[in-house]
Amino acid sequence: MSDATVADPLATPFLQCLIGRIRADDAFGAWERKSDTALLKDYIVTKAERKLIPIIGDPDPDTLSRVEHFYQAVGLAVERATGIMATPMMKMSHEGFGRIVLIAGKLVVFSRTLRDVHRFGFEDLDALASEGTKFAAQAVAMIEAHPDLANA
Repeated sequence: MSDATVADPLATPFLQCLIGRIRADDAFGAWERKSDTALLKDYIVTKAERKLIPIIGDPDPDTLSRVEHFYQAVGLAVERATGIMATPMMKMSHEGFGRIVLIAGKLVVFSRTLRDVHRFGFEDLDALASEGTKFAAQAVAMIEAHPDLANA
């Protein structure tokens, strides 16, 4: 996995996967003319914006969709790096608490508890690219450590 702190975060493999995943849901071409940066703007939640979001709240369907797309892009980045499909599975309560796992073969390659999903977002594109790249690298390392299980 490449380092996400490059001059253009949009060039990172993870953000390319995320952009592709978002565009794949555009069945009618409504986002065709939108720039990649415009597609990712909902993932950016600055500290000031985060302070305006209540600490307790239920995530809306758009937020849940963004979380799912994020982890689907992590799985896609893992697949591109290893050739092994990493499928995300998310279980979420209506209050925004849950768990995401990525599974490759018979191996859980990534697991994370999710909290306060209604506040999901990143400070900027660099942070978004960095986190996605980091998660994908962790999953790739797990696959490399246990290739027999990942290929099962």
